Amino acid sequence: MFIAIVILMLVGYALICTEHFTRVNKATVAMFAGVVGWILFMCTGTSFIQDMHAGEFSSYLGDNAFSLSQTKAFIRDHVFFRHMVEVCSIVMYLLATMAIVEVLNNNDCFDFITDWSRGRSSRRVLWMLVLFTFVLSANLDNLTTCVMMLMILKKLVASSRQRMYIGAAIVIAANCGGCFTVIGDPTSLILWTRGAVTATNFSGALVLPALVATVVPVALIGRKLPETIDLVRSRIMFRGDDSSLPAWQRLMMLIIGIGGLWFIPTFHRITYLPPFLGALCVLGVLWVVNEIVNRRAIMSEQPITISSSRSLQYQVLQTIMFFVGIALCVGVLIEIGAMRQLALWADHYIHNIYIMSLATGLLSALMDNISLVLTGISVYSLVPDVPGMTEYAQSFTQNGQYWHLIALSGCVGGCLLPIGNTSGYALMKNEDVTFIWYVRHISGKVLFGWLLALGTYFLVDYFLR
Repeated sequence: MFIAIVILMLVGYALICTEHFTRVNKATVAMFAGVVGWILFMCTGTSFIQDMHAGEFSSYLGDNAFSLSQTKAFIRDHVFFRHMVEVCSIVMYLLATMAIVEVLNNNDCFDFITDWSRGRSSRRVLWMLVLFTFVLSANLDNLTTCVMMLMILKKLVASSRQRMYIGAAIVIAANCGGCFTVIGDPTSLILWTRGAVTATNFSGALVLPALVATVVPVALIGRKLPETIDLVRSRIMFRGDDSSLPAWQRLMMLIIGIGGLWFIPTFHRITYLPPFLGALCVLGVLWVVNEIVNRRAIMSEQPITISSSRSLQYQVLQTIMFFVGIALCVGVLIEIGAMRQLALWADHYIHNIYIMSLATGLLSALMDNISLVLTGISVYSLVPDVPGMTEYAQSFTQNGQYWHLIALSGCVGGCLLPIGNTSGYALMKNEDVTFIWYVRHISGKVLFGWLLALGTYFLVDYFLR
């Protein structure tokens, strides 16, 4: 059954890699492979349980005789639920942040970005959009940020070709911005909730490499743009138009929303409660303030309604379902011992965390980076820091180099190809960017920035350690 489950997962990963060609939705494939994998494990999991959880299973049985029904009950209560608790915590966090973005969007909070980015200079438009994308993706999840910024880009720039270049820069900034904070990417959030990294150390170690990985390719992309840019004409306000919310309200809601998200690591450190409760707390406060400041409109017979993008919601929900499916796949691979064998092989034949991170980044370009990084995280377990450890072993302690490099390479390497991350798919869909165009004009620039980012991380780690 070990071979059957591994083959099922490999076929599923292959279909995920080739979604652009097969047109088979990767979220569907991930969910199917994960569910079928756990069904197979439940039916034939006795040998795996005795190998992976022998002591815990013996204590669970106690004086009772072994039976198949008790084995299934143990798998359900002590194995499957353990994995699902972590998955559901991440999903609740993503749903909470998506709702926060919805409330902020309904209060026109992101109109500041459009106003401040508008200008005839292509450099101004490019760098302002990249700056906002980088900052927002560090606080919101990077897919939501990318889709929202691509919508703003379409409101600003009229030329389709110019939008293709700027959109590629937005994808890079979204992934790099999301990788240097523990709340900016689902995989970083997993590292944090598992205790592999702490919020301050993680951001301190990766902020400079993430900036390098963003600035270098964006600067090279900027050279492809003309001096002036073709702007979309702004909407002319007419006398008596009161549909726009006041600036103080938009700014206040933005400060509450983004400031609340910044407080989540502190909330977790103080209360020891899961991060999703912190996100729900921010959502609750934001919602109450929204009800107060918009009470007149809400209570009126014809309340003001602001249209929101269903495309954004749909893509984020699909990403959440894909994440759940991949987490199920990785969970069953852990329980059958496949991840342990992969770790032993990597220790013996590679034994270098930089090479491992390079391999993760390159594979992330072909396969979705979430699945690759989640797999890389699950291959190794967090080990305690004890005196006399080798430098290689110390890489897997809390705040070890391995966790940093996997997060960095997975997010940046996923930008090498448009099929390597969900933001790239959004760009291909929104701006009709082709795979060949992206490879010709963007991939080399991302690779150069990624290698410089790895070099930056090495220098910072060498001189500050």
